[in-house]
Amino acid sequence: MRVLIVDDDPIALELLSDMLVDCGHEVQCAADGAAALAVLSHTECEVVISDWEMPNLDGLGLCQAIRRGVTAGYVYVILLTSHNGTDERIKGLSAGADDFISKPFEPKELLARLQSAERIVSLETRDVAIFSLAKLAESRDPETGAHLERVQEYCRVLAQHLVAASQFTDEIDAAYIRLLYGTSPLHDIGKVGIPDAVLLKPGRLSDREFDIMKQHTLIGAQTLEAALKRFPKTQFLRMARDIAATHHEHFDGTGYPNGLKGRDIPLCGRIVAVADVYDALTSKRVYKNAFAHDVALDIIRAESGSHFDPAIVQALLAAEQTFVRICDRFRETALAA
Repeated sequence: MRVLIVDDDPIALELLSDMLVDCGHEVQCAADGAAALAVLSHTECEVVISDWEMPNLDGLGLCQAIRRGVTAGYVYVILLTSHNGTDERIKGLSAGADDFISKPFEPKELLARLQSAERIVSLETRDVAIFSLAKLAESRDPETGAHLERVQEYCRVLAQHLVAASQFTDEIDAAYIRLLYGTSPLHDIGKVGIPDAVLLKPGRLSDREFDIMKQHTLIGAQTLEAALKRFPKTQFLRMARDIAATHHEHFDGTGYPNGLKGRDIPLCGRIVAVADVYDALTSKRVYKNAFAHDVALDIIRAESGSHFDPAIVQALLAAEQTFVRICDRFRETALAA
């Protein structure tokens, strides 16, 4: 596994790193919580093993930051600590720690706990399956490029800014952000049921063709609803269904397929609507050139309160430089490829 070790003691850091590398793990190191967050911002690590007491940002603060959704996937956090009392353990678990190891620890115990972490982390193969299914649907339209990946990133940024602005805190937490990131690629899964003559038409659709295209929301929702009936307690299927069904609804009730209005539209659908349209505007298609960021922003701002939830438009405006960086990063990756 990819493991990030966090400890302000360089000797402990080196010893632990050598042990895990010898066992076949891929290891990154950081001297405190702040440095660890910097690593996690650009490197996917499945497990963080962190000392509790460190300068700048301690292990507890690092746990809290990770659980606020700074990473795309789930990160399993093990705290190394001399705090063995019940109150301290409760404090650590409340901050988001998954496991504890008392210092000094036995190497065999740590390796056994890493095996437990691997079993938990392996559950994320679900997200791989979801994304693969979404990419299969997207493959019918090669013009969309890395649309799904960009929409994922945009959705996460929007949700994080909504929380930072103290909005929707009753609905959005770290688990919600991870779920949104994982399920947003399924927003257009229903396009598998749209005929090529409509889906791949290079010019403007006729009214009849557009009515056919609109059906992708219902096809996607019905497909995911069938899976949800089989597994009714599965949260990601519920969110995926809601996104597929409502990402073309408009805040003023003029969207499709059901003409939902305002907060009757699930929050996940309202967030994906902004992310999806921003990406469509700033991406080249066979029927249009890419709009500049400022132009796309003006269009979305003009439709705040009609097409889009004003609160989510404000989150986009607050996060616009992050959107630009995401767009540029994927463009550079495509050019390199």
